[in-house]
Amino acid sequence: MFAAPPSIDAEIFLTIPEEFHKPGTNEWLDVQLGGHPEGVFLEGPTFDREGNLWLVDIPWGRLFKVTPEKKVTVEIEYDGNPNGLAFHKDGRLFVADAQNGIMVFDTKTKTIEILVSRTLLQPFRGLNDLTFASNGDLYFTDQGQTGQQDPTGKVYRLRADGRLECLIDNVPSPNGLILNKAEKALYLAVTRDNAMWRMPLVSDGNSTLVTKVGAFIRLSGGVGPDGLALGDDDSIVICHTGLGSIWLFSPLGEPLLRIKAPTGTHTTNCAFGGPGNRRLFITEGPNVLVADMPVAGNALFSHM
Repeated sequence: MFAAPPSIDAEIFLTIPEEFHKPGTNEWLDVQLGGHPEGVFLEGPTFDREGNLWLVDIPWGRLFKVTPEKKVTVEIEYDGNPNGLAFHKDGRLFVADAQNGIMVFDTKTKTIEILVSRTLLQPFRGLNDLTFASNGDLYFTDQGQTGQQDPTGKVYRLRADGRLECLIDNVPSPNGLILNKAEKALYLAVTRDNAMWRMPLVSDGNSTLVTKVGAFIRLSGGVGPDGLALGDDDSIVICHTGLGSIWLFSPLGEPLLRIKAPTGTHTTNCAFGGPGNRRLFITEGPNVLVADMPVAGNALFSHM
């Protein structure tokens, strides 16, 4: 075990205005939050090339855009449960949707369509998060309601040429994921194992395989790790939902910093942004928090 790292408090960057809050509850809130009414529940922060922050509102099927001046707009509202967001280098916004699968949102026409909804004629369990490789391959997690009672969550790779591959199928709640800078390993937040797994990617000459998967970082308390982000020195940021904390770990897995949320414990995801890509933007319920970081974000995965 390591000694506790230094701790700082995040600040409130923005709270989604009341005019955007939905009344009552729905099926997602009943299952995920025990029926607790949440007029907005944010996830999936990502920045576009203009510096706008994009967010999902999972229970109410909405995509928000927040300008650098903190102007909030609903860019689309549709029948779904969007969770993760990632921009392709061609400007398209990809959405991991727990209800519909992988979706693509056109930010100009404000239209959304399903790209992949099932595998081998079977629907996904419930997609959670996604990240791009530099060659355009898309990695994403299929979490559903998996956990220690049902360790059958999956991680998929959608090749740039359209081929869909299942990389691993025995995960108790796969959540956030990110590639290291060399793209030789995939880091995976495994929420119900309260751990982050390392998945080495090895080429056999014809394809890239996953081998020797193991726990790289173990947490305690809260619910477990959720969203991940990568520093430009290969350091790793882990959002620890249920604990109201975000951890910064070195490339060797040593804890360097703890960031505490001032608003609640639903610290679900984060993204680097701001001047020099050195500010961390964190989703927590209807709030976006921010903290200055000792490391800059990796540009590839911050602005794919």
